[in-house]
Amino acid sequence: MPRTIIDLRSRPAFLHDFYGATPGSPGFEAAKWLNRRVGARDDSHFTRSTTLDGFLAEIHDAGITAAALIGRDTPGVSTSNDRVHELVTGRPQLIGVGSVDPQRQGTAAAVAEAERAIVTLGLKGINVEPGFLDPAIPFDDPLLLPVYEACQHLKVPVFLMTGPTTPDPRFNDPAPVGRIARQFPNLDIVIHHGFWPHVADIIGIAFRYPNVHLVPDMYLFLPGTRLYVEAANSFLRDQFLFGSSFPFRPMKQTVDDFLALGFDGAVLDKLLFENARRLLALDL
Repeated sequence: MPRTIIDLRSRPAFLHDFYGATPGSPGFEAAKWLNRRVGARDDSHFTRSTTLDGFLAEIHDAGITAAALIGRDTPGVSTSNDRVHELVTGRPQLIGVGSVDPQRQGTAAAVAEAERAIVTLGLKGINVEPGFLDPAIPFDDPLLLPVYEACQHLKVPVFLMTGPTTPDPRFNDPAPVGRIARQFPNLDIVIHHGFWPHVADIIGIAFRYPNVHLVPDMYLFLPGTRLYVEAANSFLRDQFLFGSSFPFRPMKQTVDDFLALGFDGAVLDKLLFENARRLLALDL
């Protein structure tokens, strides 16, 4: 029986060379390399998404109901909120998530842009990537706190980019997230990449703070899987969500691999759909 599935992390290749937009470029080769590292059986599958039609077909063929298109605002990779809005408008299979960089914009402008992204553009959350700024800053840096406060006020989640590709590993530390969760108890915090490889640490923080949500996406299939699955099958069942991290892992393979990991049947619909629907206030 087909399942309803929401993919909480996806980007088409055509958005940037970093996602593999240009064959033969360093970004293209890096995308292939990362696919191999996280277990993709086809390391160049993402070339289908060099067009919007190809990206939408990829979503459809994977059996995914809707995919969250994650905007980025970093010195290295930027996708404007207006571009995200343009791509998701009129396409129910796409969900828009905006992004801000208070280091580049200044705090006041970043807060204003977050409000515009949500209120005017209708995006469903705000992505921030402090470990990829220049210079990198921790997740609880004072520069970011007004953005968190704005998201809490707007009742939308903040998405945090984590993981081992952070240029300086010191900024892939889960501890600051516990401090944010305590300071902003009504803010939903979504952890992309699940703070891998610090699996036990972030699971402990999510145990303590129910406003912390984990999306391990492509790192779910690396060492540490058992801890994620055990947590999702028990106390984390309302705080764990599916993501493919496309284009760095194939959508269909990731759905199939996810279903084979040993999640209890009683929690699968929560992980694949219900948690995301509630978190993003989706009407699907």
